[in-house]
Amino acid sequence: MAFTRATGKHRRPSRTARTTRHLAGVATLAASGVVASVASPALAADEPAPHDTGLHQAVVIGDELAVRVEAQADAQQAAAETAATRARAEAEAKRLAEAAKKKAEAEREAKERAAREAERKRLLTTFVAPVEGSYVSTPYKASSGLWSSGSHTGIDFHAASGTPVHAVGAGTVVEAGWGGAYGNNVVIKMNDGTYTQYGHLSSIGVTVGQTVMPGEQIALSGNTGNTTGPHLHFEARTGPDYGSDIDPIAYLRAHGVTV
Repeated sequence: MAFTRATGKHRRPSRTARTTRHLAGVATLAASGVVASVASPALAADEPAPHDTGLHQAVVIGDELAVRVEAQADAQQAAAETAATRARAEAEAKRLAEAAKKKAEAEREAKERAAREAERKRLLTTFVAPVEGSYVSTPYKASSGLWSSGSHTGIDFHAASGTPVHAVGAGTVVEAGWGGAYGNNVVIKMNDGTYTQYGHLSSIGVTVGQTVMPGEQIALSGNTGNTTGPHLHFEARTGPDYGSDIDPIAYLRAHGVTV
């Protein structure tokens, strides 16, 4: 059976459906009794016009609230996405900064290693005079009865007692102590396979097996052994023993030392 409702200038068909967005406003009005009269045909004649019940206004408010909630949710989501994007950007920037720092440190360390290696190689091939600012007072092969061989097997550098004596180049100490006629002496095996000797020392500052570098102080000059006064006796040799001497002037000059 079909139900009909009286019509007139003060009535219009009631709405039979609402979207989900409107239901909250309608439910609120229903709870307060505003729309109860719509469901009762007996009271229809006394029902105010729909525009007087506030139902339309409730629907509009419901629409506005839904829009606001949706806008707020969109804003929150956008803020969350912005924060996540910022966090990712900051993390990436931090990662790149740390990588750049590590790269710079690695490059610096590589440069330092290269510089040390270059300096080491330079030192290995560098030679200096055994006594700084001195001169040769007795030449190589000078003849005299002062020497058992009849000639000088080295050269003498003018030096008062206590003058610093330096290794002429890089090498390893093979003798450090009393050397008979040489007095206190030091013999160094050079890195190029030759040997150098330093005699008549007043004190010795190195030990056998010690590695020395060019210009490193190894002793103090003196007047020990077979001498006529304080000086440094210097020899260049092909071997560690007496009798293997070579011209020390030519030896030093061949290694860039001005004598």
